Amino acid sequence: MMRGRGLVNRLAVIAAAFLAAAPACAEEGYALWLRHAPLEGEALAVLRAAAPIVPVMIDGPDSPTLAIAEDELRRGLAGLQGYERPRLTRDSVEIVLSCGDEKGDGAAGFAIAPERVDGRPAVVIAAEDHVGCLYGSFALLRALGQGQPLGEIRLTEAPAMPLRMLNHWDNPDGTVERGYAGRSIIDWWHLPEKLDPRLIDYARANASIGINAIAVNNVNARAFMLEPRYIAKLARLADAWRPYGIRVFLSARFSAPKDIGGLATADPLAPEVAEWWKAKADEIYAAIPDFGGFLVKANSEGQPGPQDYGRSHAVGANMLAAALGDRGTVIWRAFVYKVDDSTDRTMQAYAEFQSLDGQFAENVIVQIKNGPLDFQPREPFHPLFGAMPETRLMLEAQITREYLGQASGIAYLAPLWKEVLDADTGRGGTVAQIVSPVGMAGVANVGSDRNWTGTHFDAANWYAFGRLAWDPSLTAEQIAREWTAQTFVRAETPREHIARMMLVSRETVVRYTSPLGLTHLMGTGHHYGPAPWVCDLERPDWNPCYYHRADRKGIGFDRTAAGSNALVQYAPEVAAGWADPATIDDKYLLWFHHVPWDRRIKGGDTLWERLTAEYAWAEIGLQARMRGWEDLRGQIDAERHAAVAADMARELKDARWWRDASLAYWQSVNGLPLPAGARPIPESLEAYKARTFPEAPGQ
Repeated sequence: MMRGRGLVNRLAVIAAAFLAAAPACAEEGYALWLRHAPLEGEALAVLRAAAPIVPVMIDGPDSPTLAIAEDELRRGLAGLQGYERPRLTRDSVEIVLSCGDEKGDGAAGFAIAPERVDGRPAVVIAAEDHVGCLYGSFALLRALGQGQPLGEIRLTEAPAMPLRMLNHWDNPDGTVERGYAGRSIIDWWHLPEKLDPRLIDYARANASIGINAIAVNNVNARAFMLEPRYIAKLARLADAWRPYGIRVFLSARFSAPKDIGGLATADPLAPEVAEWWKAKADEIYAAIPDFGGFLVKANSEGQPGPQDYGRSHAVGANMLAAALGDRGTVIWRAFVYKVDDSTDRTMQAYAEFQSLDGQFAENVIVQIKNGPLDFQPREPFHPLFGAMPETRLMLEAQITREYLGQASGIAYLAPLWKEVLDADTGRGGTVAQIVSPVGMAGVANVGSDRNWTGTHFDAANWYAFGRLAWDPSLTAEQIAREWTAQTFVRAETPREHIARMMLVSRETVVRYTSPLGLTHLMGTGHHYGPAPWVCDLERPDWNPCYYHRADRKGIGFDRTAAGSNALVQYAPEVAAGWADPATIDDKYLLWFHHVPWDRRIKGGDTLWERLTAEYAWAEIGLQARMRGWEDLRGQIDAERHAAVAADMARELKDARWWRDASLAYWQSVNGLPLPAGARPIPESLEAYKARTFPEAPGQ
């Protein structure tokens, strides 16, 4: 065994132990899924018998990354055994890190297996590089944390997707667009001199679930973040996160050559523009040799882009790609819609991008939202998946709950993402198969709140995103159980209860905000609460009325050949499954069809009866969830139990508001009485319309 340990690496171990240590009040949620709470009963006895101390040996050259892995194993195993610190005895199973080269991105994964080393029992974590060993160390602790005996753990894993990325919508002044967990965790004002220790804890949490890239700033980018003073700040972040296998990306404003470069144009075909970007890329790589590249939002929602000069998205992206060369990647967002486009908004991205297939440079990735609209509680998968076989595509998901309650209550999003990943595009496989060669990006939901994500259960979405980007074949159920065991409780009965509660939570949100395929019914600006009556905003596609199209006869958006014909953008066999209102899955009924209020749908109810019932079922489900959570009192620590109970009470209040205000408006349109047995609406439609929320987050 090689135990060479320089002073620098030993200091790195000490620093990592200090910075990543659990806070004094461990049940505030700060520790996330890395609590390493002591095992109980037989599982504890087995682990103590197998590893009464926590000896970790490094077979090969050391590095800051291996120092972190060693420290994670020592402290994690000590915590799982109920010790405050490693105990030193002679009789133990060794953990051996056999890790190959220091350089590498962990793409080859790791293997964990029990072996005998020098005649002694050991568990070997083997990888081709040091990041792979770090991933393996976290995987070993994850398995132990779920009660698996140390000597029986055998794992061989590699990430399915090369790029597993978080996109921060954080602004340099510390605000977070669509953020519901406090201010940004990145303190640009004090960088590069001062690095908040929380940023190390953040990297640690991300590495534990395999996230390997972070775009640090809002896609509505400020050009000054490309100036030298910000490059120095970015370099400090890159240096801090590099040992955790994380590369930094920067959202770049397309008009920067004009905004800060002194040029008269940002035309991507102007030689001076290309030269400016090449010089800027050289400047960044001189400071950050492993800089990931640029994330770009262009010609969308007022952002500048190549179309300002009559150039295509491909021309703009390729100019930036040439500036980066083989050093990095341009990630070009396909979320585009125009002020002057009168077509169905859900069709615009396909119309702009599909014809460009094969025209993007090799180091360009087109990043596509999960659905064709905008992170709604439910959308069909985006039609561009499968329609651009000659282009590198990645999936963009929203972890922060912009349209799913703004961190009120519970909305576990793994079922939403699985719905998309498992969807068969009819053109080359499932969405997961199409994006796996490239990757997934998630809009980060972290902030300065002590529990990181606003509510304790929102951390499950951060965790689930990382796990699905690592392995999209995992089920939402598996991930819910994993997270619950590490975060709340390992005992089977309460763990299964919490997992079941999580698995139905997103569907509950759908039922009270967007039942039967309705969409985009939220309030203006803050996107909080119901506002289906809004019909007079400047742009048609900002109005809920544009999407629900309710009138005296019926409700829903006709996207068949008789309407916008959005179905034509999907493969014929997929479109055929959605074309007939009599056979379509009810969850997409009103997304694709305008349906009469009195039409009998599946189950025999009229549409009006079923729509009213959807709201009622959400309310009943939330009440049952609250009773179930109350039954867990005493099995969950009191502080987090009370916080979650308060979140649930707020969600029930919101669900009733959504139900009452929405039904009041639908009645004003259709003139129908509530179905027999329905709860009366307590206020007038005008009272609901009059509500305002100037204090709502995310404005």
